[in-house]
Amino acid sequence: MSRAVIKQAGRPQTEEATVHLAERTVEVNGTQYDSNYLTFEAPVAGTIYGAQLNYKGALAALGEAVNEAPYMAAPNAPILYMKPANTIAAHKAAIPLPDDVPELAMGAALGVVIGRTATRVCESEALDYVAGYTVVNDVSIPHINVYRPAIRQQARDGFCPIGPWVIERDAVANPDVLGVRVFINGELRQENTTANLIRSVARLLVDVTDFMTLNPGDVLLVGVPEDAPLAGAGDQVRIEIDEVGWLENTVVPERDWMEGRAV
Repeated sequence: MSRAVIKQAGRPQTEEATVHLAERTVEVNGTQYDSNYLTFEAPVAGTIYGAQLNYKGALAALGEAVNEAPYMAAPNAPILYMKPANTIAAHKAAIPLPDDVPELAMGAALGVVIGRTATRVCESEALDYVAGYTVVNDVSIPHINVYRPAIRQQARDGFCPIGPWVIERDAVANPDVLGVRVFINGELRQENTTANLIRSVARLLVDVTDFMTLNPGDVLLVGVPEDAPLAGAGDQVRIEIDEVGWLENTVVPERDWMEGRAV
């Protein structure tokens, strides 16, 4: 079992809970619930930053193009982008599929939730600034060029499901060796591990806070593995991260999502 923070629908604030990952239950105020019977909202309210090309395979997938225009070289610092507030969605929320797009890329990412103000932290103490970890689906419209922020492809409404909880930092023995899996309609479509990160969680925190402050509640996505699985309308997506949990969402046509008919 692991201590966690959750936010239930209709509740004004987050709550402390105990998550039993193996039993798939959540204990709140002494009562244990099947997680399927709880309705969660996103458990974070801070700014969400993503790190581009932080998986070795994602960088390798660029091949020789990384040495050509417009890149001209492999990145020597984190490539960051933001997932604005309009993108945030909850566990079990629908992911809107634009009418002119056949499928979306499901970007499995470990979310590092900041616990206290972090500015120019040192690597040996970097994890002390972490409150916990959560599961994130960094959804995007498939695109190739990563030279400039792909706002139109990555920052659409509902393109950042997150949750269903934040597992406390100490419940995760080592964030740099966590298995990451993506299932589409129950079929395993991707398997990777945070051991393949170019910058470890601590190193990423060092490099990011060298030039900007991360505040309590902010979330830093450590990266998305190469070959993100694609999902279309009606597909059920499940992302699992060892010791952290699972996040489930369904892709629906955007017109249905906008009309409030999607569940």
